[in-house]
Amino acid sequence: EVQVVQSGGGLVQAGGSLRLSCAASGLSLDDYTIGWFRQVPGNKREGVSCISGVDGRTYYADSVKSRFTVSSDNAKNMAYLQMNNLKPEDTAVYYCAAAAVWGRTCPIEYFSFWGQGTQVTVSS
Repeated sequence: EVQVVQSGGGLVQAGGSLRLSCAASGLSLDDYTIGWFRQVPGNKREGVSCISGVDGRTYYADSVKSRFTVSSDNAKNMAYLQMNNLKPEDTAVYYCAAAAVWGRTCPIEYFSFWGQGTQVTVSS
C-alpha cells in the first residue's frame, strides 16, 4: 500500500522560513516524481514545485522561484520543501503527492498518491 505522509508547516511571520517534509512508503522515489501543491479555500489546487526522483529535475511556479527549494533524499524515501522569505499570500494548505511520470509544469492530473495536507499560515 502506498502512503504519503507530510509533516511540518505552521504559523510564521512574513519573511520567515518553514520546511515541509514528505515521507513516502510503498514506492521508491527513484522511480517517482514528488510534487508540492497548495490550496486556498475556494481556489483550485495549484502546483508549487516538483522534483523528479529519476534525474533530479525540478520545477517551480513563478510565484515561489528563488524563495522555495525542493529536494529529495531517495535513500530515505523523503522529499522536502524549504520555504524562505514567506509572504502572506503563501498561506494555504500544502500537499505532497507522488506521480509515476514527470511533467514539465507539474500537472496535477499526473499525481496519484496524496498526503494529508498541512496548513501554512504567514502573518503580516
